[in-house]
Amino acid sequence: MPKENQEQKKIVGRVMHEFKHGELGSSQGGKVRSRRQAVAIALSEAGASNEQSPRQNRRQLSHTRSKERHGDTAQQRKEGPHATDRKPAGDSGTRADLYQEAARRGIAGRSRMNKQQLQNALAH
Repeated sequence: MPKENQEQKKIVGRVMHEFKHGELGSSQGGKVRSRRQAVAIALSEAGASNEQSPRQNRRQLSHTRSKERHGDTAQQRKEGPHATDRKPAGDSGTRADLYQEAARRGIAGRSRMNKQQLQNALAH
């Protein structure tokens, strides 16, 4: 098996996460119960399978990228259609957002502050 790149590792991780949470489905529509089958599916989706030709691997990786772009993975369906648009918990937004809030509150020295300093100043 050739070495996986970062993108392929991410895809394998997502597929194994789906398997762990019982969301991974087989082509026949049932849930995948075998770890061995889940690994085979993960490698296939990532385009890193040694059972497929390089051409099939490239095509499969392209198909997976398309699925992820369109929100058609089991994980994305479970999280909802706009899950990628949401800010992660604890994230205050961009530095520009923080700067605008600091300007609204009239915090002195805000123009020379970096993002972390703005977060600290707004927390107080």
